[in-house]
Amino acid sequence: MRAVGRAQTQARTRAQARALAAALVVAGLLAGGCSADPSGAAKASSSPSAAPVAPSAPAAATPLEPLPAAVPAALAPYYAQRLAWQPCDGGFECTTFRVPLEYDHPGDGDLTLAAARATAEPSVPDSSASPADAASPPASASPGTRLGSLLLNPGGPGGSAIEYLEAAARTYDRGVRAGYDLVGLDPRGVGRSNPVNCLTGDRMDAYTTVDLTPGDQRGIDALIAADKEFAEGCRKQAGAALGHLSTVEGARDMDVLRALLGDEKLNYVGKSYGTFLGATYAGLFPGRVGRLVLDGAMDPALDSVTGNRTQAGGFETAWTAFAQDCATREDCPLGRTEQQVGEQLTALFAGVRTAPLPTTDGGRRLTESQATTGVIQAMYADFLWPELRTALAAAEAGDGTGLLKLSDDYYGREADGSYPNLMFANTAVNCLDLPAPFTGPEDVQRAVPEFERVSPHFGRDMAWMALTCAYWPVRATGAAHTIRAAGAAPIVVIGTTRDPATPYAWARSLAGQLESGRLLTFDGDGHTAYGRHNTCVDGAVNRFLLTGEAPEQGKRCER
Repeated sequence: MRAVGRAQTQARTRAQARALAAALVVAGLLAGGCSADPSGAAKASSSPSAAPVAPSAPAAATPLEPLPAAVPAALAPYYAQRLAWQPCDGGFECTTFRVPLEYDHPGDGDLTLAAARATAEPSVPDSSASPADAASPPASASPGTRLGSLLLNPGGPGGSAIEYLEAAARTYDRGVRAGYDLVGLDPRGVGRSNPVNCLTGDRMDAYTTVDLTPGDQRGIDALIAADKEFAEGCRKQAGAALGHLSTVEGARDMDVLRALLGDEKLNYVGKSYGTFLGATYAGLFPGRVGRLVLDGAMDPALDSVTGNRTQAGGFETAWTAFAQDCATREDCPLGRTEQQVGEQLTALFAGVRTAPLPTTDGGRRLTESQATTGVIQAMYADFLWPELRTALAAAEAGDGTGLLKLSDDYYGREADGSYPNLMFANTAVNCLDLPAPFTGPEDVQRAVPEFERVSPHFGRDMAWMALTCAYWPVRATGAAHTIRAAGAAPIVVIGTTRDPATPYAWARSLAGQLESGRLLTFDGDGHTAYGRHNTCVDGAVNRFLLTGEAPEQGKRCER
């Protein structure tokens, strides 16, 4: 598994690594969690006695300061552009607009960003979401009421919002689609907006097979060489833009688009890394916050070492849930107890490390790195667990095809061997947003024991994969910080209790940092919660988007 900084958060389930790839969180909603309650309604609990939301920010984290409310004169031409929408595939409309390469020096060149929209569907007057509580009002606006634009971001960093829009727009609540134009903006460096590309398909194939648990100096040298090749490829292709792909710059780009769309305030649904992008927007422009939903929240106050380590713990939590479930099923290939399942996975990884498994994919063989990635991929959504059980059974029988497919899905690898720019943009953004977690292999070796303590199955891999930024050709421009967004309208922050990629503690911390944060908890599995057919979560979010009524603090939804 290769990801950097706080690690790639959204874009793992064919939904997030590409379009169906960026949409699994919403498209995967078909298998998402309704309650076992006989009524079919999801359970919700909210109580004044619920534990208060409290920030867990390190004392060293400084607050993100807002920008001046007035648009600087030098940026006025960017805010005065006119969007020329053109029909594009699937009944959507597409456009482009310019932003400065560097906001502090707007005369030093521009970038062209791409956006797409699904215009509001006023012919669909009512919301399809069931209200979570009988006493709650329906989650709908008045028929024909236009609420403006709703920007969507699937996460990553590196996930294409345009591809997510194309895959997921029509799965959104009917009332939301009737009230809003749904808009996807590919952030700078991503998808159709000056995409960063670093390696050819065959070199990316080689990169994904490099040993992430090196046991000797030869293995360490091979890993460093791969990281340096990756970084140099990005430098050669991206040039000066490589130093201007940060989340702060991406948030400022969203404000330009907000103005060009004619919206006084930004309405937004961000998932995973998209929560960091949205929270950053709120911190920079608190007075322009409309209805913001941050689902699968990241904690901006964590340094890169802590972020990677706690995320490793999140994947271990998800693995434990999978192992417990697997042990109860007849088709579980790894054992009949949670301990047996874990021990057998460790043995499987060790065996693949010694002897990579054959596959039916053109002579490719499954390495330990890819096997680990395949398992990680399935932790993003519990509806992938049956596929993982099948893949593990095949691997136990000597066939690595299933785990290789899951690994390929994680990276977005196409059948022709090509890759989207997901991983390239992911690394570029993360290496700018925070200083490198490690400066060399010695740092990693010192950190491995603590990573393995919180995640026996994935900790070692996740420590070594964070080494990439040590060799990045441009210096980080960001640092860990808190986000208060003083004066902003209510911001809904959603955390899933067994989320692998964005641990629940991150949502609690972000909601506590935000002056107007409202924490909505989903007690469940998988990455993110909104749009997975849980009537409690979906009802609360749709009601907020359509009426502005935020869920009460501490509201809790169950499967």
